[in-house]
Amino acid sequence: MAENKLGRDIPRKYADQYGVFEGELAHIKSYKESSRQVKPVKPSDDKLLSSIHEAIEKTGLKDGMTISFHHHFREGDYVMNMVLDEIAKMGIKDISIAPSSIANVHEPLIDHIKNGVVTNITSSGLRDKVGAAISEGIMENPVVIRSHGGRARAIAADDIHIDVAFLGAPSSDAYGNANGTRGKTTCGSLGYAMIDAKYADQVVIVTDTLVPYPNTPISIPQTDVDYVVVVDAIGDPEGIAKGATRYTKNPKELLIAEYAAKVITSSPYYKEGFSFQTGTGGASLAVTRFMREQMLKDNIKANFALGGITNAMVELLEEGLVDKILDVQDFDHPSAVSLDRNAEKHYEIDANMYASPLSKGSVINQLDTCVLSALEVDTNFNVNVMTGSDGVIRGASGGHCDTAFAAKMSLVISPLVRGRIPTFVDKVNTVITPGTSVDVVVTEVGIAINPNRPDLIEHFKDLKVPQLTIEELKEKAYAIVGNPQPIQYGDRVVALIEYRDGSLIDVVRNV
Repeated sequence: MAENKLGRDIPRKYADQYGVFEGELAHIKSYKESSRQVKPVKPSDDKLLSSIHEAIEKTGLKDGMTISFHHHFREGDYVMNMVLDEIAKMGIKDISIAPSSIANVHEPLIDHIKNGVVTNITSSGLRDKVGAAISEGIMENPVVIRSHGGRARAIAADDIHIDVAFLGAPSSDAYGNANGTRGKTTCGSLGYAMIDAKYADQVVIVTDTLVPYPNTPISIPQTDVDYVVVVDAIGDPEGIAKGATRYTKNPKELLIAEYAAKVITSSPYYKEGFSFQTGTGGASLAVTRFMREQMLKDNIKANFALGGITNAMVELLEEGLVDKILDVQDFDHPSAVSLDRNAEKHYEIDANMYASPLSKGSVINQLDTCVLSALEVDTNFNVNVMTGSDGVIRGASGGHCDTAFAAKMSLVISPLVRGRIPTFVDKVNTVITPGTSVDVVVTEVGIAINPNRPDLIEHFKDLKVPQLTIEELKEKAYAIVGNPQPIQYGDRVVALIEYRDGSLIDVVRNV
């Protein structure tokens, strides 16, 4: 057993293979970028194929290969299930899959694991029944969890080598120029798909809207695409926004949002031309609304907003409160179509530009502040967004550790308790983001500033928001719901948690 810098035990064989977390910058070194196998397309060649079946045949997909998908359709995605079902019918086994995330809609994956079709998974997250099945130990090999920036790094550094990327696109021409802003299933930015298209040996665009050549704007260019398949439907547009754009009326969430907005708009970073990322979900959207009110009052405008984009952010752009949006993913239809309508100011970026720690400069490095969520926070400010209080995988790493480290001031917002479960604990079940990356924690009872940031403690000493220590937040949570009982884990490692640099920050064992 090896111990990383956070005191987490990592089984020796995985520690030797991946290395262990030694600090946010310990493994950031120059590297040789991945190369890909390219099959040139001649003038007489036709990229348009008749079916997913034909695409699998043409690519030469066989046992043991790695395929990838993106999650821009979120709970509305049809592509991953469609492709895996066809692979299973064709008798192909031992496939490794590298989707950017896995949603509830991908429950059929469980049978493909049981049947030996899928034997390895790397992803940002696992939801619902898939996460529960993984936690029970359904797979022989542990899932590798990577952040959005970490996945981009892994692909560019060839830690993930994609043999075939099957990429759903709301529109494409017959030569493979694809985008997410036109068609029947608009999802907006294809930021997580663009990195796959750039590095995969072969790329298959799966679309339900074929348009005349050339299809513009071009998110994924024809020079990255081998084949195009037209299907009846690539997804359900209603599923894209599911759960992400909920406007909260919950008094607790509104108070958290109000406190968070006060922290941001009272911070040394709040000035003309600042930048921010606030994310999705009820409390996060409310933070954006409270910030808007203060920005109007102070006549302050932001240079750019970043991240998963919602209509709330687009409204700030169109109101003139934000000059530009840099967009790796959209969470609702209005933000998706804004990419087209506001093309000069609403700009699509890929995951490498968004958050990779090994790029020549990610956008997150330019962030002044970001707002992030948490399932658990411990007294060292470590954050868990992956496993529930029962130890079951039910979340996603997302861009949490990426933005928390890179932004000048990171906020983690969370209620003190959820139901009868404390959010603030002695030790989180699973570390996704190390406490050294977290600057301010915001709850409905007040805020806790990381002692590592004496500059912020001094700056906020007169802030009209209750201030507590992280230990006091934990004690308040325990006073309400009692001390949590330790989880009874098994001995099998079911998931490896990579930090964004590729080292292991934690592991998840079976329950």
